[in-house]
Amino acid sequence: MNIQNAQAEVDRWIKAHGVRYFNELTNMAQLTEEVGEVARIIARRYGEQSEKESDKEKDLGEELADVLFVVLCLANQTDIDLQEAFDKKLALKTKRDHDRHHGNEKLK
Repeated sequence: MNIQNAQAEVDRWIKAHGVRYFNELTNMAQLTEEVGEVARIIARRYGEQSEKESDKEKDLGEELADVLFVVLCLANQTDIDLQEAFDKKLALKTKRDHDRHHGNEKLK
């Protein structure tokens, strides 16, 4: 599934199950909350913090999907073609960063 298809699928889901989109500010708050949940899992599972027993069953993939869902909602409600924006950003990063990281001693 490409990003345009994902945006369309989220829009269909919202119309069928969600009544309407939450406003942009509410979705921004939700995005922050979901990113925080991802950060919590990564900090405890891959970082130096110990993982609580209650956190061990949390699914990182599910939390990342929550982040993606809200990002797609925000793109839809602000009329952003996220596929186009992503492709443009990837081309920019490719041009800008092609040789940038090869000389980074920290990455060796």
